Amino acid sequence: VESDFTKGLAEMTATEESSQSAYDTETKENEIEKATTEQDVKYKVKESTELDATVAETGSDRSGVQAELDAVFEYLQKIEAQCVEVAETYGERKARFEAELAGLKQALQVLEEETAFLQKGVATKMLRGVRRHV
Repeated sequence: VESDFTKGLAEMTATEESSQSAYDTETKENEIEKATTEQDVKYKVKESTELDATVAETGSDRSGVQAELDAVFEYLQKIEAQCVEVAETYGERKARFEAELAGLKQALQVLEEETAFLQKGVATKMLRGVRRHV
């Protein structure tokens, strides 16, 4: 009976020691995993904070660049209005043509009057030394 008891005690002690060893190993692994996870969380929080700061800075930069771009587009439109020639409409061309035509008619009339005046004085003069027959 004593040998069975000793044998049972030895088995129980061995089982207990094996279980204790497994528990210790599992506990160590859990502590390592916990520390690793905590470090990962710490680094991820730090990275997240840095990314938030970068996003804020980039947003601010974008606002500044957008303001510059808007100013450049406004200036471009102003320059285009001054530099780009716009085709005349039919009405504008017609009015310009009629004004030009009226000016030419007036000039023709003035020239005709001056020519008529000059021709009256020329009729009394001789042409190439020939006298008029009476």
